[in-house]
Amino acid sequence: MEYPLYNQKAENIGKVDLPDGIFNLKMNEDLVHQVVTSQRSNQRQVIAHAKGRSEVRGGGKKPWKQKGTGRARVGSIRSPIWRGGGVTGGPTKERNFKKKINKKMARKALFMVLSSKAKDNQLFVLDNIILENPKTKEMAVMLKNISSLMAKKPTTEILSGLKHRKETIPSTLLILPSMDEKIKRSSKNLPNFTAVEARNLSPLEVLSYKNLVLVKDSIDALNKTFKK
Repeated sequence: MEYPLYNQKAENIGKVDLPDGIFNLKMNEDLVHQVVTSQRSNQRQVIAHAKGRSEVRGGGKKPWKQKGTGRARVGSIRSPIWRGGGVTGGPTKERNFKKKINKKMARKALFMVLSSKAKDNQLFVLDNIILENPKTKEMAVMLKNISSLMAKKPTTEILSGLKHRKETIPSTLLILPSMDEKIKRSSKNLPNFTAVEARNLSPLEVLSYKNLVLVKDSIDALNKTFKK
């Protein structure tokens, strides 16, 4: 399908042909939900861990003899019924939240969310990005130009210019055919703005940002990586 093509000054310079198999699919919310849920589960890190009586330090010696004291028999001061003892049935770091997902399902979900962004006019295709110096100021100026094409009610703050004036734009994900060192260094300090290679794109990452900025050469990278 044909889609508007812009330069980094946000000037319309023509049209670009987007493959229908990637940018013109019908949304299947159940599939996207399943894939995104699995990706979030796979990113989850198990932090909570309660020590059992065998892991708590101390308690190796029997506190008093078994009989003759008039008190209840105790084998260790680290018993779960003692204060400072081990925990019974607490969370452990051995828990596994990973969910396996079919590669074809993940690929299909990615194409669906990209199609959704295109249909909602939240996808912007750039001819190229050329930065003279790896400076945040240059990237901020380019992003400010593109923001004129985005939503009328911006939601995110960026730094613009040497005076550190705050300008507002929606959260943006920049999709590159390959990682450029200048772009990487220039965008590092911009809040709610991330540059990613097309081959590393995922449905969860696409849905985490309101707008997508796609460099034209990334279309071939998407075709090469995912369209199999």
